[in-house]
Amino acid sequence: MAAEPEIGRPDEADWPSNYFNYFTEIEEHFQKARGTGLFLLSPLDWALVETWKNAGIPLEAVLRGIDVAFEKWRSRKNKVQQVNSVAYCSQAVMQEAQIMAGVARPRSKKSEASAPFSLDEVKSYFEKNLVEVRKQPGYEEIASALERIANDVDHLYDDLEELEQHLSALEDKIIAIARSRQSDDDLFRARRELELQLRPYRGKMSAEQLAMLEKQYLERRLLESVGLPRLSLFYLR
Repeated sequence: MAAEPEIGRPDEADWPSNYFNYFTEIEEHFQKARGTGLFLLSPLDWALVETWKNAGIPLEAVLRGIDVAFEKWRSRKNKVQQVNSVAYCSQAVMQEAQIMAGVARPRSKKSEASAPFSLDEVKSYFEKNLVEVRKQPGYEEIASALERIANDVDHLYDDLEELEQHLSALEDKIIAIARSRQSDDDLFRARRELELQLRPYRGKMSAEQLAMLEKQYLERRLLESVGLPRLSLFYLR
C-alpha cells in the first residue's frame, strides 16, 4: 500500500481564520449536508474533527469529503439509516486531502489576517475559564499560570499563534494532572465507552488515525468528567 502524502498546515497568513473557524464550518457544513440544523455532533465527532485539525487536513478537503460521502449515501438504493456521525465521512475526507496534497500550489506571501474574534471576547473567555479552574481543588498552579497569561493578553493578542501555544501547553498540564487522579475503574470505563463508540468505524480508518482519535476522545472525556474547561482558543466559539 502506498504511503499517504504528507498534509501540511495552511499558509501562515491564513492561520487565525483557518484554525479557529475549523470546528464551526465543519459542523455547519455537516448539518447542511445532512439536511438538519438541529443535529448535534457527538464527543466522538468533535474528537475526530480535532485530529484532522491537528494533522493539518485542509478545511476545504474536509468540506469536500463531507459532500462526497453524502452524495454516495444518497445514491444508495437501500438507505438503512441516516448518517449520524462525521466518522461516516472519514474515508472521503482523507481521499480529498490526498488529492489536494498532490497538487503543487505556490506559497502565498504573508499578509495581514484579521483576528477571528475580538480582544474583549478573548478576555471574557479567560475569565470564564479561570472561574471553572479555580472551582476544582488541586489546580491552583494551573489557575495562577492562566491568570498570568490573562494579564498579558493585551500583548499576546497581537500574536494569536503564540497565545495558542501557551494555552495548549497549559492544557497539557491540566490533562496530565487529571489523568494521574483517575482510578483503574475510571480508566476502564473510559476505554470501554471509547471502544463502543469506535467499533463501527475501525475498518474505515488507518491505525494512525484511530490512535489520534482515541487520544483526543479520551482527553475530551477526561476534562468533562472532572469539570475542567478546554483552554485552547479553538474552543472559544
